[in-house]
Amino acid sequence: MSAETIALVTGANKGVGLATARQLAERGLTVLLGSRDAGRGARAAGELAEAGITVRPVRIDVTDDASVGGAAEFIGREYGRLDVLVNNSGMLVRRQATEVSADDMRQEFETNVFGTVRVIHAMLPLLRRSPAARIVNVSSDSAVFAKATEKGSMFARSHDSFAYSATKTAVNMLTVKYANAFLDDPELAHVKINAVTPGYVATDLNGFSGVRSTDEGARASVYWATVGDDGETGGFFDDQGRMPW
Repeated sequence: MSAETIALVTGANKGVGLATARQLAERGLTVLLGSRDAGRGARAAGELAEAGITVRPVRIDVTDDASVGGAAEFIGREYGRLDVLVNNSGMLVRRQATEVSADDMRQEFETNVFGTVRVIHAMLPLLRRSPAARIVNVSSDSAVFAKATEKGSMFARSHDSFAYSATKTAVNMLTVKYANAFLDDPELAHVKINAVTPGYVATDLNGFSGVRSTDEGARASVYWATVGDDGETGGFFDDQGRMPW
């Protein structure tokens, strides 16, 4: 990967997304720091600049067609293609499972699932132009069925992440379906797509109760964003390249 490798990271103004953007830039990639709020994105890019790391802020709200389309048009106009897409944007609304209605779930599905599809759909024409495109979908350990059914475990008892876990399970299946479709399309067979888990990272999603740093949480995204042509596609991995179950 070189400075000619163009990478977009959504939800990158803080947390794991910001760490991912920084680590990719440190590897020499041209990084577009995606943020729903333009001001926050600019501030995050400024903080990295103070540390000698150059990224370019791009406004992208994954829940808005016009915003995503505008970001795709900007990238196409400025760079002509996209080599790496990291779908990091995500949200978690804590509410006990027994209290969640269908309407309550819509916001998380709009961001975590439909937002992922919206961005991939908009960026595919640009990814087609890349000689070795990579897509990373940030998922979660909470999407692992085996962990959710482990009696007494944190995952089995996390009743307030009811909708979030369902969205990340959906993201994992979408990742597999995309991978299969790409492999059957000669114009997209060069695109590798994988889902990753950052692990239990201390972020505002969990009230900073996680045990991993954001730098550690970003490792899996960075690894699969820069994986070679011999790397796998259609999997769900941790930062050691292992399936998390």
